[in-house]
Amino acid sequence: MTTPGFGIYVHWPFCRSKCPYCDFNSHVRAEIDEARWRRALLGDLTHAATLTPRRRVTSIFFGGGTPSLMDPRTTAAVIDKIAALWPVAEDVEISLEANPNSVEAQRFRGFRAAGVNRVSLGIQSLVPADLSFLGRTHDVDEAKAAIAIATATFERFSFDLIYARPGQTTASWAAELREALDRAVGHLSLYQLTIEPGTAFHNSYARGNFALPDDELAGALYEQTQAFLADVGMPAYEISNHALPGQESRHNLTYWRYDDYVGVGPGAHGRLSIAGEKIATTCHRSPEAWLSAVETVGHGLDSQIAVAPDERLIEVLMMGLRLAEGIEVDRFVNELGRQPAAALNPKGLALMIDLGFITLDSRHLKATVDGRQRLNSVLEQLLP
Repeated sequence: MTTPGFGIYVHWPFCRSKCPYCDFNSHVRAEIDEARWRRALLGDLTHAATLTPRRRVTSIFFGGGTPSLMDPRTTAAVIDKIAALWPVAEDVEISLEANPNSVEAQRFRGFRAAGVNRVSLGIQSLVPADLSFLGRTHDVDEAKAAIAIATATFERFSFDLIYARPGQTTASWAAELREALDRAVGHLSLYQLTIEPGTAFHNSYARGNFALPDDELAGALYEQTQAFLADVGMPAYEISNHALPGQESRHNLTYWRYDDYVGVGPGAHGRLSIAGEKIATTCHRSPEAWLSAVETVGHGLDSQIAVAPDERLIEVLMMGLRLAEGIEVDRFVNELGRQPAAALNPKGLALMIDLGFITLDSRHLKATVDGRQRLNSVLEQLLP
């Protein structure tokens, strides 16, 4: 059994502007009292440590929003506080999401000095017109400069690209992938553009202002991505994430393996194993509400609820079957108290195995490459 991880997620909710495709908890504010925010983050961590005493931290992740807008001194204070509250693994992975605007890229050395040892760059496209369409505030030259600085500053880094954009073809995507691989070191995250409710794109798409590739082309782009990256030794270890062996995101593996993690900051979620139950924690979503809560009651939690057994099964499957490694049967039993064959819909499981979408043996429950491509439909069949 893979050693369980224990992660700390820190949410920095602020951005310079809101991207039209983004449904994350991100906000634009004219001014931020960073000293006040720093104190609040440290206070929220202090409370979280009372719920998870003596857990060994294997990863820390600064997400957002745009954490690279944070003062590196705040990053350092958070990392130092975590080390004071919990035992920390010697090889702890400390990641920070960053936008490639020049002024932010120049701060990478400050984040490295603070303790960050991995960055994830939101490049999103290497095509100028598509960067504009996606509402990004950087250009291609800034993206390439940020990648170069990340290469020189960090031993491990990743960057994101979004595909299945309007007008994209398999030929144009292949050219962009080749250019990305010329700059990638060991990890790439490649996401298909989706239209999420509540985003600017949702309204624009509904009005017919742009069209996305049809299902056939979107499927071809996905399959092209998988084959292209596998051929260069960076296979998909998760539906949208590709890495050389050993370069996988340890923090994200904690999520997908359904291990425990603390979430602090506005809107942050956590999953904690306490007294035989899986506890779902959620922080206040509004930055102002979260800040006020920490300052008045000592923490930013909005809810703390035990995950019901049926929901726990859904979460285990939804997360674990995204991984190429699948779900270890021993972990499945430890989490749910039953073997997969006893917990899942027997007719649906048999059908998914017969169709080649699922494999099950004494050690692993896995979705095949074809199964991961249509995971939502597979899950519908597997659930009782």
